[in-house]
Amino acid sequence: MLKSDFYFELPQELIAQDPLEERSSSRLLALDKRTGAVSHHVFREVGDFLRPGDCLVLNDTKVIPARLLGEREGTGAHVELLLLKRRSGDVWETLARPGKKCRPGTKLTFGGGLLKAEILETVEEGNRLVRFAYEGIFEEVLDRLGEMPLPPYITHKLQDKGRYQTVYARYEGSAAAPTAGLHFTRELLGQLEEKGIKIAYVTLHVGLGTFRPVKEENVLEHHMHTEHFQVSPETAELIGSVKAAGGRVVCVGTTSCRTLESAADDNGVVHACGGDTDIFIYPGYRFKVLDALITNFHLPESTLIMLVSALAGRENVLRAYEEAVRERYRFFSFGDAMLVL
Repeated sequence: MLKSDFYFELPQELIAQDPLEERSSSRLLALDKRTGAVSHHVFREVGDFLRPGDCLVLNDTKVIPARLLGEREGTGAHVELLLLKRRSGDVWETLARPGKKCRPGTKLTFGGGLLKAEILETVEEGNRLVRFAYEGIFEEVLDRLGEMPLPPYITHKLQDKGRYQTVYARYEGSAAAPTAGLHFTRELLGQLEEKGIKIAYVTLHVGLGTFRPVKEENVLEHHMHTEHFQVSPETAELIGSVKAAGGRVVCVGTTSCRTLESAADDNGVVHACGGDTDIFIYPGYRFKVLDALITNFHLPESTLIMLVSALAGRENVLRAYEEAVRERYRFFSFGDAMLVL
């Protein structure tokens, strides 16, 4: 299986740079995974495809304003830290730029000294372990000084931090948003529940590895990034009861999908658990839990389009993407949505 098998032509102007004013007014392309048939809708109509007894699975992770702009003590040279993962206490694994100026022992300052940091060591993939020093509560300092770590293909400055969060975001820890969930409003979720559709929550803290390109031409040689997830006893029980009653499990986003598939045994039973997952889903994978998927339109040759192709078939997905390009759908994080069922 080759990386180039998942390539498609994407005009640059179709990459959405800003969120729509109203979340659920984005477009929705519905793809029948059996026939490859597509139809075009508005996202707020997603309930028309769901039945009472179905279960939507949402990732309730919350993006932290993980991009810090500061300077080196003594020289005033500009530096940037991107928080990736809290290791312990005030020690974080970060991506530092410029890396050659951030050697162990280097001291940094942010916000005129409101936040200080020392580079402790260089770890895997050139990331830096950093210890922070501050007064008060770290999250409050970060909220004041940090910026949202938008994907590299978004060049516009985000005016409202809240638009890079889902309306149900709860547990802080992500360096990127689970973007399929950005289309939901509280009103829409309420309407779906009134229709008899159940809502389940999982947590997967999205890492920047989600944007890492596949470099190897042989897909099977790609090293998948690791992300931390959690599935509660309540969610595991709810999904089990939905399956037993003949309902469908509809994952909102590839992150929810990867979480459930990581937490399920070979019989498709989801267990309450937590830990790190590096599950890589590509064509040939047999889904244990997921029946349908709500997702955005992804990068050519990315692990995300490979996951969607595992569910709906590569040919069906690429034909649907070609039609989305013809119909001028908006792509990537702030773009439109696709429903595969």
